Amino acid sequence: MTEREFRFGVVAGRAASGDEWAATARRAEELGYDTLLIPDTLNTMAPFPALAAAAAVTTRLHVGTYVLSAPNRAPGLVAWEASTLQLISGGRFELGIGGGRPGAESDAAALGRDFGTPAERLARVAETIDAVRELEKPPSVLVAASRPRMLGLAAERADTVALGLAPRSTETDLARTVETLRSAAGDRFAHLELHLNVAAVAPTLADVPPWVSRMIGSAPVEGGIAFLTGSAERIADVLARRRDEFDISYVGVSGFFMEQFAPVMELLRR
Repeated sequence: MTEREFRFGVVAGRAASGDEWAATARRAEELGYDTLLIPDTLNTMAPFPALAAAAAVTTRLHVGTYVLSAPNRAPGLVAWEASTLQLISGGRFELGIGGGRPGAESDAAALGRDFGTPAERLARVAETIDAVRELEKPPSVLVAASRPRMLGLAAERADTVALGLAPRSTETDLARTVETLRSAAGDRFAHLELHLNVAAVAPTLADVPPWVSRMIGSAPVEGGIAFLTGSAERIADVLARRRDEFDISYVGVSGFFMEQFAPVMELLRR
């Protein structure tokens, strides 16, 4: 398998003003990040208009959803929005989609949508991918997955697979999930880009701000895959090893820590 070059994304979704959001996008591009990613929750900005605004004030930065909750929108609506964003961004849009994070049922209800059963949500993800693939200029597709059935769909249909493991998961959990994906994908595994998100970057676990625990719903733990601690060199070594062992080449970082992670990104790109 050819070793993929690293890609790095900033995950952000809130701002006090349009100017602040534009500054976030510009700063992400200035620091050298590849993508600006936005969640799909009622506690963050609406993804498509926010990404359109980010694309308008940048030139190289790709913009993407991380990830759309499939129950919230009809497949045709997603395709329409994706087509428009691809056009106005000059082809810099990347669609991320999943079956809905824990707690997403209340968002769907507030939007007047039926959240559905796990099987129905899986089917909606597949239908949305089908609708987007039919576009004249379809974006790349990221599927967030952690359980066997969604991993199976991602193995068959995605360009990128975001490994949606809990922040406290260990590398043993990560290895098991990657192996499930590898088995499902077969020969196609070599063509998949694997993504893993980082919740916090700090010198030590004790330096992780308390609000991180409230935001992700769990306290940081030693060995948790979503917490990167130590010097930039140490963190770079961890991520290089994860690429070697688990084929993870796309790393997403919370926007709250994009400045702290920038030296790591520089090291990995040398």
